[in-house]
Amino acid sequence: MAALESQLFASGLPVEALMEKAALAIARQLLARPPAAALVLVGPGHNGGDGLVVARELHLAGVHVRLWTPFERAKPLTSAHLRHCRWLGIPLLEAEPDPNDGALWIDGLFGIGQQRPIEDSLARLLTRRHQGRPGALVAIDVPTGLCSDSGRLVGGGAARARTTYCLGLLKQGLVQDTALAWVGQLERIDLGLPASQLVPLVASQPLALGAADGATAPWPELDPAAGKYGRGRLLVLAGSPSYPGAAELCLQGASASGCGSLKALVDKAGAPGLGTSQPHVVPLDPAILEAPRALERFDAVVVGPGLGANQRLADPSQQQLWDQLQGFVGLLLLDADGLNRLADLSQARGTAANQWLRQRQGPTWLTPHGAEFARLFPDLAGLPPLEAAAAAAHGSAASVLLKGAHSVIAAADGRRWQLVETCPGAARAGLGDVLAGYAAGRGAMAVAAVRCLAAKRFVAAHRHVAAERQIAAEQHVAADRAIPSERAWAAASAGAGNQALAPNPPGQSAATLQVDGALLAAAALNHALAGIQARRLRGPGGATPMAVAAALAQESFN
Repeated sequence: MAALESQLFASGLPVEALMEKAALAIARQLLARPPAAALVLVGPGHNGGDGLVVARELHLAGVHVRLWTPFERAKPLTSAHLRHCRWLGIPLLEAEPDPNDGALWIDGLFGIGQQRPIEDSLARLLTRRHQGRPGALVAIDVPTGLCSDSGRLVGGGAARARTTYCLGLLKQGLVQDTALAWVGQLERIDLGLPASQLVPLVASQPLALGAADGATAPWPELDPAAGKYGRGRLLVLAGSPSYPGAAELCLQGASASGCGSLKALVDKAGAPGLGTSQPHVVPLDPAILEAPRALERFDAVVVGPGLGANQRLADPSQQQLWDQLQGFVGLLLLDADGLNRLADLSQARGTAANQWLRQRQGPTWLTPHGAEFARLFPDLAGLPPLEAAAAAAHGSAASVLLKGAHSVIAAADGRRWQLVETCPGAARAGLGDVLAGYAAGRGAMAVAAVRCLAAKRFVAAHRHVAAERQIAAEQHVAADRAIPSERAWAAASAGAGNQALAPNPPGQSAATLQVDGALLAAAALNHALAGIQARRLRGPGGATPMAVAAALAQESFN
């Protein structure tokens, strides 16, 4: 954001104009529900100038306003606003304010670019303020003492805001899990930045995802005449006696996706009532995986929710399954114990998980929480989420969804997204199972769309060849000159009908462009919005896995 501001100022826009625009917008927000009194904490830079413009507007609107600054010097523009506020009669405190003061405190001390710890006395004041009057402070742009890039404290204390009014673009640090307790409710103040300024942002610039983005999500376009097998064929490997509900919840999520065909390889003791609760799901015998090409009739496979540790990798059937999964050309989603088993497999073979993942023949989605991520990518476990997910995606050629309060999604090509609108009450057991099934179902539909497109191209090629044959016969031209070779026929027919997609180089399937991180991010966004809706409609305890799955099926949150 600092770089964008520099561009604006270099273009001739006065600093004063941008300050007025930003501060007036904040003042309007505050005056929508005006406080009885306000104390503005004024810093030495332009964040302090923003605070003084807000103070001026609140004063002119009849709010009792006071000022306090612990600094002797300030930038010229900030000093000018301070003189004007004093001329208006706004009092300036000479001593440190009482932390139990009854006014709303407006933090205009420091904004972006905070790198040095704040003074101990100021840190103690801000800490006592929260202890004595929690929820009675709002911050301009960034809470004092918080790094706007990392979301971590730059010292031993910081302002804890009820609301943070973020100017222009959302600051990356403010949406990190480490910052949420300090930021409070995050409200973005639109500065009307010209679109031309946003175009040059690099592809790896993290993008925030909220409710407004749901309408433009990159969902697959299915043939309206497609039957159930043309709307996605998903296989779910989930559940165990230790976690009997995981398969049920994963399949509820998959059903909510709209996927056309759902089949499940589930231990009967792990989902005893599945035939009654979800009669549309076709159960499979585990022996089906003994066939060498058993997975070819599926567009996507999800492995992991609730599998438990009852089957060890020394089991030959497990080794055979992972060999088949590596050669599977459709989408593979690994979640929970699927990730843990891949970590065990890599350790047993003395290799990194990346080696197995990079040899996958189709697109791969990984959906770990922090502990699962650390087991799978131990070298990356200490990195901040945005960096960790990006490094894992780049190294594994997979799309990675690193779960958290504000989950991060990274694609192998460097693109990154982060959810910024979530429901804390949706952090509950079983929600990850629903997400795994829902995302895999959406992915299966995307692969099906690619497969059906390939089938249409095959039919078109067949008709073209038939027409050339007819012309050749009519013109008495040798037929073999007008007909593609057998190899071309094989290439044209691969992926047609109900067959698997044609094999591709490791990590690159025919569906990779359509089934990448953007689609996984869209599925994660819908899942988050469904949690918010369930909480809103059903109350604080209403964001259950079943309620979220129902909201996903209705998709009324977009």
